[in-house]
Amino acid sequence: MTTPPLRLLPWTTPEGNPCYLSTDNGRSLLSRLADDIEEAQLGSGEQVLAGARAVLADRKAGERAVRFALTRATESLEDVLRVAVSRGERVQAGRG
Repeated sequence: MTTPPLRLLPWTTPEGNPCYLSTDNGRSLLSRLADDIEEAQLGSGEQVLAGARAVLADRKAGERAVRFALTRATESLEDVLRVAVSRGERVQAGRG
């Protein structure tokens, strides 16, 4: 019997370390919660991108606005990359 691969979850520990889920049920409560959070993170990323584009298009935007937009964009990119890695690992596991 093979052990199912660990799922990278869309959140980290308070120290910033990754969290993983070990389950053979992709529809468990925690799996569904992780799916919902991933979707929320992707949606938030779209909103942050739109806001950042608006700030960059505004020639009068000050340094504070640009720094704020870049900070939020960096946070969103980190979330989206974690989602991509997690989903990529699950796709590869499905092929084995």
